[in-house]
Amino acid sequence: MHIAFDKLIAGACSAGIAGLLLVGFFTAQNHVAMAAETATDVPAPLQATAPTASTPDGTQTAIFAGGCFWGVQGVFQHVKGVQSAVSGYTGGAANTAHYEVVSSGRTGHAESVRVTYDPSQVSYAQLLQLFFSVVHDPTQLDRQGPDRGTQYRSAIFTTTPDQQRDAAAYVAQLQGAHTFPAPIVTTVQPAKPFYAAERHHQDYLTLNPGAAYIRYYDAPKLADLKQRYPALYRETPVLVAKR
Repeated sequence: MHIAFDKLIAGACSAGIAGLLLVGFFTAQNHVAMAAETATDVPAPLQATAPTASTPDGTQTAIFAGGCFWGVQGVFQHVKGVQSAVSGYTGGAANTAHYEVVSSGRTGHAESVRVTYDPSQVSYAQLLQLFFSVVHDPTQLDRQGPDRGTQYRSAIFTTTPDQQRDAAAYVAQLQGAHTFPAPIVTTVQPAKPFYAAERHHQDYLTLNPGAAYIRYYDAPKLADLKQRYPALYRETPVLVAKR
């Protein structure tokens, strides 16, 4: 649906109705900017298990699903300590891990991002806080922004028992504190196989900064990250294309 959004803008321009559409577009952008300024103050996790190396090089892996993976990936690529952030699919079978099929909403897959990070530079607890405060709205069920379907659900796919405990505890903490005006719908579950998305979906935010969808929905998230978490923000993203 997010690709269709950009096509809608282009089609409207060629049809001569760009004025009306763009007025609404930029008005909505102002609302997004205002929302970022009054974003929910999300506290840090109270429970945070001390990190242990899960790979020979000392890195760890986390998987998050929070709507269209373009923005989720784009935010995490700008976080210090993140070594890679790959867009993909998880929750379903290998033979259905293709964008056109996943878009049906019937595969069990969620658009997700696999984050590989150095726990000596950024902790899982910090990634969790970013996920709930900047990356997405955890109160939207089977949707995020304009995108609808189970593939856009809010979910944390844990790769270790410690992650499972910490993520579940954090959801309970935020829920109990009524941090958000509506109930949190984020699920926490052990990770299933992760399948990298198609090449053209990788690094989309960085490679397409002028795309209407990016400007409207995802660019404000980066601005929010930079403003609210300057110690975690890095200007140059770590891109899949450079690995």
